[in-house]
Amino acid sequence: MDALDALLNRKSVPRLMEPGPDEQQLEILFKAALRAPDHAALRPWQFIVFEGESRAELGDIFADALAAREPGTSEAALEKAKGKALRAPVVIAVIAKVSEHPKVPAIEQKLSAGAAAQNILIAAHAMGLAGIWRTGAACFDPYVRKKLGAVNEDEIVAFLYIGTSNGTPPLPELEISDYVSRWEHFSGPEN
Repeated sequence: MDALDALLNRKSVPRLMEPGPDEQQLEILFKAALRAPDHAALRPWQFIVFEGESRAELGDIFADALAAREPGTSEAALEKAKGKALRAPVVIAVIAKVSEHPKVPAIEQKLSAGAAAQNILIAAHAMGLAGIWRTGAACFDPYVRKKLGAVNEDEIVAFLYIGTSNGTPPLPELEISDYVSRWEHFSGPEN
């Protein structure tokens, strides 16, 4: 697939099924991720792949975190939390590994991890796969963060669900003029 075609036609697909990416495709996804903008070559990313049975372990982490966050949560809600990790053949946790740097603030490092996540989704689309970027309470939960190795200012920026589309939502047409303006000159009140 042409790069512009991938960029112009990628969309989030919430309904995913087998097959997921194979080893060769995963390698390509991560090669694309490692091309994200990265000020000072800090490489502020970590990717954790959950596939097969390890998705159930991730689901257990989600459920344990929910139970700790909301004591008295119903069994049905805990089962639903466990099932979230089973929504796709592969789930990739994307963690911004933030380090102290005099010229690269934490926000730039987190944005770099976000760009790496986007590169994964675009590469997946280009290979005929589908995916969706999910966050939610689990990304910010201290228990989930600890279990996945996010310490200090590290942040889980995404859980990428990757597989084959099981029903593609329509791609909305957006008006560019709703989001883009041209700077003419400042015409506001003077200070």
